[in-house]
Amino acid sequence: MNTSLSWIKAYVPELDVTAQEYTDAMTLSGTKVEGYEVLDADLDKIVIGQIDKIEKHPDADKLIVCQVNVGSESVQIVTGANNVHEGDKVPVVLDGGRVAGGHEPGSRVAGGIKIKKGKLRGIESRGMMCSIEELGSNRDMYPEAPEEGIYIFPADAEVGTSAVEALGLNDVVFEYEITSNRVDCFSVVGIAREAAATFRKEFRPPVVTETGNDEDVNNYIKVTVQDNDLCPRYCARVVKNIKIGPSPKWMQRRLASVGIRPINNLVDITNYVMEEYGQPMHAYDLDTIAEREIIVRTAAKGEKFTTLDGQEREMDESVLMICDGRKSIGIAGIMGGENSMITDDVSTMLFEAACFDGTNIRRSSKKIGLRTDASGKFEKGLDPNNAQAAIDRACQLVEELGAGEVVGGMADVYGKKKEPVRVPFDADEINSLLGTNISKEEMLGYFEMIGLSYDEAANEVIAPTFRHDLFRIADLAEEVARFYGYDNIPTTLPRGEATTGKLSFKLRVEEVARDIAEFCGFSQGMTYSFESPKVFDKLKLPEDSPLRRTVEIMNPLGEDYSIMRTTSLNGMLTSLATNYNRRNKNVRLYELGNIYLPGTLPLTELPEERMQFTLGMYGEGDFFSMKGVIEEFFEKIGMHKKETYDPNAGKPYLHPGRQANIIYDGTVVGYLGEVHPDVADIYGIGTKAYVAVLDMPEITERASFDRKYTGIARFPAVTRDISMVMPKEILAGQVEEVIEKKGGAYLESYALFDIYEGSQIKDGYKSVAYSIVFRAKDKTLEDAEVTEAMGRILKALEGMGIELRK
Repeated sequence: MNTSLSWIKAYVPELDVTAQEYTDAMTLSGTKVEGYEVLDADLDKIVIGQIDKIEKHPDADKLIVCQVNVGSESVQIVTGANNVHEGDKVPVVLDGGRVAGGHEPGSRVAGGIKIKKGKLRGIESRGMMCSIEELGSNRDMYPEAPEEGIYIFPADAEVGTSAVEALGLNDVVFEYEITSNRVDCFSVVGIAREAAATFRKEFRPPVVTETGNDEDVNNYIKVTVQDNDLCPRYCARVVKNIKIGPSPKWMQRRLASVGIRPINNLVDITNYVMEEYGQPMHAYDLDTIAEREIIVRTAAKGEKFTTLDGQEREMDESVLMICDGRKSIGIAGIMGGENSMITDDVSTMLFEAACFDGTNIRRSSKKIGLRTDASGKFEKGLDPNNAQAAIDRACQLVEELGAGEVVGGMADVYGKKKEPVRVPFDADEINSLLGTNISKEEMLGYFEMIGLSYDEAANEVIAPTFRHDLFRIADLAEEVARFYGYDNIPTTLPRGEATTGKLSFKLRVEEVARDIAEFCGFSQGMTYSFESPKVFDKLKLPEDSPLRRTVEIMNPLGEDYSIMRTTSLNGMLTSLATNYNRRNKNVRLYELGNIYLPGTLPLTELPEERMQFTLGMYGEGDFFSMKGVIEEFFEKIGMHKKETYDPNAGKPYLHPGRQANIIYDGTVVGYLGEVHPDVADIYGIGTKAYVAVLDMPEITERASFDRKYTGIARFPAVTRDISMVMPKEILAGQVEEVIEKKGGAYLESYALFDIYEGSQIKDGYKSVAYSIVFRAKDKTLEDAEVTEAMGRILKALEGMGIELRK
C-alpha cells in the first residue's frame, strides 16, 4: 500500500511533518511505514521558463539557441530538442541546479546530475530545459509529455515559479506494510484517519454529496444475486451521456504518485475511488448488457470466458461470475469481460461496487491464474457498508468532472446487513493489562479519534464495520496503547502467581536421548522429511513392504521431494555417505525426526507422525558399541527391565547375520544392525556402517523418571564365576535369561566377562564366562544357599547343551 503525503494532507490539512517524523510516528502507532521516496530529492533550482526567442546555432545544424525568461532574468540555453517553439513554457534547471537523471526512462542517478553553465560548440548555455525523464518521472505518469523532447507546460503556467511544484513532484510517497486484519488501512482515507489520530489533528474525510437526476435507476437495470454468501452486497448506478476525456491534473498527479497511470476520466475515477476508499469498482457499457439485467452466479463447469486482457480462461463451479440476461460479462472481484468493456463510443455506463467473499476470490484468482489490484483487495474481506459510500463518491466525481449525467437512485442487493460490533468497556481492566494509569476519558478520546463511539448506558464501545479487528477488551487495550504511545508505557514488574515452567514428559525423554547420544560421541543431524520414491529400491525393500505406502505431496519441489518419509534410514545413510566421501574417518550421527504413516490411501485423515531416534556410525565402533548406546539410554530413562534382542529382524537393508529387533517388555521398540554391504555400496559408503532406530512413542510409554531409594547393603555379597562351553548359535542373551529365571531371590547381578573361540575349543563351539553375584538383604548367605542357586542355573544350562569348561 502506497500513499503520497499530499494526498494524506487533503484529508488532514493541518498535518505539517517531515517524511522521517511521519515515518517514525506512524510506525509507533501501529501503521508500519516500510520506507519512503522523496520525489524531488535530486531536483534543485528548477523553474518554469518561457521561450522568448529561438535562433539557429551558427556552428551546429541540430542545435538551437533559446532566450528563456525565467522570471527574474532571461537566460540563454542551447538545446538539441526539436519540439520547442517560441512562447512555450518549459521546465528550466538553472546554473548550479540538479536534475534526477538522463533522457532515457529509468536512468535516474543517485544524488542527481549537477548542471553548470558552459559552452556548446562555442555558444554559451546557462542552464538546461528538461524532459519529464530528466525530472525523475516518465510518460506513464505524465501522458501529456512528448515521447521525445522537452516537457511543455500549459499556457497558464506562471513563469518563474517552481516547476517541481507545478508538476506535483514536491511530494513524498510512503510505502506501508499493512497487516491483513486492518482492511480499512488499504485506502487513503483509512491511512489519513490513522495519521490524524497519531498527530492529534482534525480528520476531514471527503464530503460525498447526493447525486443523480429525477430518473430511477431501476428502470435501467435489474440486479439478482443467487448466492448471498459469496456476494453479500451488490450496488449498481447508471451514468448516461458519457463524455470521455482526460481527467484533471490534480487527479492525474495523485494517481501517478501511487504508481497508477492516468488513462481517461472514467477509468481514472474508478482507480481513484479504489485507492481513496479501498473499494474496487468496475464499469460496464450498459448497451452491451443483455436484457438490462445483472445476475451474480457461479460459473458452469468448464465455462470459457475472455477477460479484458484478451485471454480466454476456463472456469469451474466455484468461480463467481457477473452475468447479464444471456452471458457472462465479468469474473466477480477479479476482472471484467472483453464483451462489456468501456470504449470511446460508450454513451451509457453501469457502475458496480460490490462486496465478495474474500476466500472465494483468493481461490478463484489462483485457479484461473489471474491476480489483479481489485482481487488483492477483495481477498482481504471488505466492508459491505463501504460499497455505497464508494459508488456515491464515484458518481459525485463524474458530475464534478462533467463526465456524464448520473441517473437517480441505486440498485442495491444487500443480504444480511453487517452491524457494528459492540465491545464491553472496562478502563480498569485495560490499565491492568497495559500496566498504565490512563483515565477513562482519555481512553474514550482515543476511540473517538479513530471513529469508535461509546454507549454510556450499556458501557460498550461500538466499533464501526470497517474495523474487522475489534472484538474483545484486549483489542480495545491495543488501541489505547497505540495512541497513548508504546514508548510512554512505564516499565513494571509482572504480577500474578509465579509458576515453574518445565518440559513435558515426552520432551524430557527426547532431551535424555540427545544427551546420551552426544555423551557417546554422536553429533546431531537434521534431514528432510520429503523424500524420493526411489529410496525404497535403494533400501532393497520388497514391493509389498508397508513402508512403500506413502503420503504424496501435491506440489512437490521435484520427484526427489515428492513423498513424506516412512523410514528415517535414508536421511541417515545419505549423511553418512556424504561424510565418508569427504574423507571424515570416524563419524557418529543421530537424529530425532518424524516419519509419516498414512492410515488409508487416498488420505481421509492426517497421517500418523511417529518420532524416531536414529543413530548411525562408521569407523571406530561396531555392533556392540551401538548396542551399548541403546542400553545406556534405556538405563537413563528408567527402563530397567532386561531388554532382549531377536536376531530374526528381517530387515533387508541390514546384514542378515548382524541385525536384531530390540524387544522390551515383550514389545519391539526398535532395531539395530550393520548396514547390508549392498545397501552401503549403493549409498557410496565404502566401510562397515551401523545403524539403530528406536520408536520414541513406544519408548516414551515405558520410560519413567521415578527413582526409588535403596539403602546401602549391610551384608556381604557372594560371587561365583562360571566358564561354559556352548554351541556358537546359542546367544549370550539366552544364557542370561536362564540366569535370571533360575538365580532365585538372592541373585543380585551378573556380568559377562569373557568370550573365547580358538584352538582349545572344538569347532562350532565357544567359551563364555560369567561372574554371578548373590546377596541377601537381611542376612549373610550360607554357602549351601548359593550352591543351591548355582545348581539350578547349571542344570537349566545343561538342558540347552551347555557344559562347564574343564
